[in-house]
Amino acid sequence: MDPSAEPVVVGLDVGGTATNVTLINRAGHFLVDRLVEVPSRVLDGPPAALDALVRAIDHALELTGTPRSAIRSIGLDTPGPASADGVLSSRGGTNFGLPSWYGFDIRGALEDRVGLPVVYNNDGNAAALYAHVVHFGADAELRSSVAAIVGTGLGGGVIESGRIVKGATGGGGEFGHVHIPMDGLLAEGQPTPQCNCGFSGDVEGVASLTGIMKNLLPYWLTRFEGHDLGPPHTIKEAAKLVRSYGERGDPLALKIFEQQAMALGRLFTIAANFTDPHAYFVGGGVVETTPEFRDWFLERVREHTALREEQAKMATFALVPDLDMAGARGAALAALALL
Repeated sequence: MDPSAEPVVVGLDVGGTATNVTLINRAGHFLVDRLVEVPSRVLDGPPAALDALVRAIDHALELTGTPRSAIRSIGLDTPGPASADGVLSSRGGTNFGLPSWYGFDIRGALEDRVGLPVVYNNDGNAAALYAHVVHFGADAELRSSVAAIVGTGLGGGVIESGRIVKGATGGGGEFGHVHIPMDGLLAEGQPTPQCNCGFSGDVEGVASLTGIMKNLLPYWLTRFEGHDLGPPHTIKEAAKLVRSYGERGDPLALKIFEQQAMALGRLFTIAANFTDPHAYFVGGGVVETTPEFRDWFLERVREHTALREEQAKMATFALVPDLDMAGARGAALAALALL
């Protein structure tokens, strides 16, 4: 380690096909000012994926002209489920379906490989931390927030006094599997949404791409006969097109997104009575869209969040910023505490 080199921390956000990498210095300035991705190779198993993580680190160092000796720690995030210390689920998880990943200690393996401290978080927690720090700035350690990240599933995070609440097993902020009231959310004759986790009536069963594909779109296509999203599209193909139809004001798509906004509002209502946060953040594909549509969606979430008068005066509703970079940046911020 070169004591003369300016200390930096690496942030790694590992996805199914790509790893996003960033660098941050002691002052909290990100040295990588854009999205930088390299193939993650997680579908090739742990040895190939660890090689890819090392290449991602080297790529960021080369881009910024930073010597390897400057690295003091590494922040790592992956999709869950995983323990608080980065041991992947014994039953696999999102993007980690190969048996060789079951129960794999990805944090420990990377730490052994690079010989540096590695701090692990799941990707929802990392993005939540980044949103919190960006929004509150110098007051981040004095504030609390919750974030819901809508993607293939529903992730999120709870931040208290500027720190991620992981929980005993790493399950803190796993909002997707919180049960919410369905009365008034579901239309007449609409089945109770089923989640991949085996639950029925949880948030992810509504507010996720999987929820659209499995639960919402099949129902609404029966109410809009002959709709463009019907055959010859497969339900999987059609689900990926729903957002673009929502941007154009399509009535079927707006029914779906109204239900998703209501689900998130009911989730935030629970959060309001459990953690009473200063801010509520929404991120993910549902808001990676036109400004008009994402503003409409965020306002619907706000309308469906039942707050007491005192809470409503205090609370802020906002979008997770820089979402394609939020995971890596949040992972780096979490590891920055080691400097």
